[in-house]
Amino acid sequence: MPTPASGSWTGRPLDAPRTLEVIEEAVRRRMPIFLHPARGADFPDYPAEKESLYDLWQIFGWPYETTIAMARLVFTGLFDRHPDAVIITHHMGGLVPHFADRIRGGYDQFGTRGPEHQVETFPIPLAHPPAWYFTRFYADTALFGAPHAVRCGLAYFPADRVLFGTDTPFDVEGGTRYIRETIAALDQSGLAPERRRMVDEGNLRQVLARRQSARTSP
Repeated sequence: MPTPASGSWTGRPLDAPRTLEVIEEAVRRRMPIFLHPARGADFPDYPAEKESLYDLWQIFGWPYETTIAMARLVFTGLFDRHPDAVIITHHMGGLVPHFADRIRGGYDQFGTRGPEHQVETFPIPLAHPPAWYFTRFYADTALFGAPHAVRCGLAYFPADRVLFGTDTPFDVEGGTRYIRETIAALDQSGLAPERRRMVDEGNLRQVLARRQSARTSP
């Protein structure tokens, strides 16, 4: 089930009650959910401006959109209620793997920095520390190559939660460049052969088999 990660695209966050209800129903049916960011140039970088400049809305804004969507879902308690949920994040989970320690350290002080009117919402009733839940997402390797970023994501997400992805056909060669550079990045990652097979095809096969099992269950 493709789902836009962007509140700016729909005007609603993913944890809005009606949206969350749809997500939870999909999870109950064992449907994998694919989060794709969707922010346009009409989302300005500063309040005093009317639009985003220099393609910042896409190059930097999309990974941010994904990250915020992940966080909002974490604090709904979705993974406590549905620990087997399959939510696949595009672009290797946005900013999350690169800021893993910032997430952990920031949420060690959760509730100490925000506006006073939000204090009553703390602590969020989660079964684990907030940072733990970000590793429950799945992620694809669509990073346009970037061997260092691919290695970061592979180190962050569990072995069974990274799926091969390339963002084809959205490159200047109509898709061949991103495929080639993603494969090259994985070749440079140092993955053991079995782990590489999991990323290339095994993990996706498991996700699809889980869905097929749900469809054939009485």
